[in-house]
Order: sequence, then structure tokens, then C-alpha cells
Amino acid sequence: MSITRYLHRPLMAACLSLGGLLAGTAVQAEGYPSKPIQFVVPYPPGGPLDIMARLLAQQVKEDLGTVVVENKAGAGGNIGAGLVAKAKPDGYSLVMGAVAINAINPWLYSNLPFDPIESFEPVALVASVPNVLVVNQAFAEANQINQVADLVDYAQRHPGELNYASGGNGSAGHLAGALMNARTDVNTVHVPYAGANPAKTALLAGEVHFMFDNLASAAPLIKEGRLKALAVTTVERSSFLPDVATMEQAGVENFDLGTWFGVFATGGTPTDIVEKLNLAYTRALQDPKVRETLKQMGSEAAVLSAPEFAQMVSDELAKYEDIVAASGARLY
Repeated sequence: MSITRYLHRPLMAACLSLGGLLAGTAVQAEGYPSKPIQFVVPYPPGGPLDIMARLLAQQVKEDLGTVVVENKAGAGGNIGAGLVAKAKPDGYSLVMGAVAINAINPWLYSNLPFDPIESFEPVALVASVPNVLVVNQAFAEANQINQVADLVDYAQRHPGELNYASGGNGSAGHLAGALMNARTDVNTVHVPYAGANPAKTALLAGEVHFMFDNLASAAPLIKEGRLKALAVTTVERSSFLPDVATMEQAGVENFDLGTWFGVFATGGTPTDIVEKLNLAYTRALQDPKVRETLKQMGSEAAVLSAPEFAQMVSDELAKYEDIVAASGARLY
């Protein structure tokens, strides 16, 4: 997989956007859309991506007409994404992509039903949510673990004795734990569960010592004092937990991991159609109802143009190559 070609494509997209659309391409968007748009959520119903897809489908109705949300779950999101990757590039097939699908899975799975860059046209970033390092409260109190340095010190004095939970091999929580091991030269043991909720249940029960969890999911338990937050995984603090340091502020260098998801069209979709979709979803993301839902998720996503989002996706893909390699995770 050549990262070099990935890094150039968003720049080319940006140049096309700034330079103006070709006359022949512009014609293609004049009557668009003229029929319902299929919006694939590659995960089961009820999750944050599904909730946002359905809410946005209502909010873009004025600009785009009917958007039909369909759940096509399986293989870590690869099945649903693969369907859109193989669709006609006419703007009538969209997918809710995510960091897992578009940046992690390409390095995790030996065979993908799509190319992570060529198969998709990034349309709009929807949400960006930090993960947070949380520790079992009883364990933290018993061992005076109040900051990341305390956890690292304990791990160094007890190699191989600490374990951390995640929602599965290759999940964001697994990769964050592996990255912490590598950056701090400690040996903690990964314990994968069948999803983030079982992992969190195990943490609360004391079956494991810590985990990297989605901030929105962990925040209520942190505020209730059932979990102790040590750091967020992004380079900037979260306004939702302003007193919690970042991993870098806590002394762990080069640590920037978060969860994000956004709208993608099939690769090769005309640029003016992508821009029309970006405008519609950008407007929808400013709606008070949508903003409140994003706030409940702990999202602090910035509004991005389609080329800016494409560059972000490309950067994330490049970043996760080394992180997945360091984790040793591999799925077939």
C-alpha cells in the first residue's frame, strides 16, 4: 500500500476546488439530486453513527430531498463501506465512514473490499471525539494513581501485571494502549472484549485495570466517581473535561488519537456534486438539534471543506500505519 500517492490526492482535490470546476463536470450537478440518496451506515442500528446519519438525513432534506439510511454492518464496517465503494459514482450512494474504516482497517485487514483513498470521496466531517484514559477507581485509590506518570511508574515496577481492556483487537482502545506501551516503554497486557460496553463493565468490576474509552461514553462514569480519568488522547484538552490533561501534557510524547466519523461518497463522484453534498451537510451540522446531539457525544468537530476533510483522512491513514504495526494486531 503506497502512502505517497495517498498524500498527494487531497492536494489535487484542493487545487481543483480552488481553480474552479470544469464546465463538463458542472453540468452533472445541475439536476442533482433527482431521486432518493442511499446513505449506508456500516454498523448496527442504535450507535452514534446511526443516530447522526438519521438525524442528518432529516436536516438535509431541504437541500437534497429524500436520504434513505440503511444499516449494512459486518467485518468492522468493511461490508457497508465496500458496497458504496462499488456503487456508481453519481452521488446517490453515501457511507458514514470513520477512523476505524478509513484509517485503521487498511492496515489491520489483509484483504479489503475497497481502496481506502481511491474508493471514496470525502464529503464532510461530522464528529470528532477524544478518547480518555480511565482507571478503575478502587485500583487508583489503593495505589495512589492520580496521573499518567503514576500509572506508568506502577507499570514499570510491575511489568506484565497491569492489563487494559478494549472493544476488540485493532479497536481504537487497543491501539491507544499499545501506543502508550511503546511511548513509555512499559509492558501492560491487552484484554480484548466483544465491544466497548463489555470492556467498560469489566473495568468497573475490577477485572482489568484501565482502558482508553470514548469520552462521551466514559464522562458520566467519571463525573459519578466510578472511573478515574487520567488524560485525553488528543493534542488539545476537551472542553467537556477541561481539568483533565492530554497525554502529551502528561509527558507521553507524540500521542494524538481520537474517534471521528464523516460522510463519504463513492470514489470518482464529480467534484461539484461532492461540493453540493458538503454544503448541505455543513448547513445541517449548524442546526441546533444536531449541535446538541453532537455535544452529548462530546464532539468538538470543526467545519471542514471537502478538500480539507480529504487531507485529514489522508493524514490519519498515514499516521495509523505505524500505530497498527506497533500493536501487532492483524485481522484476516
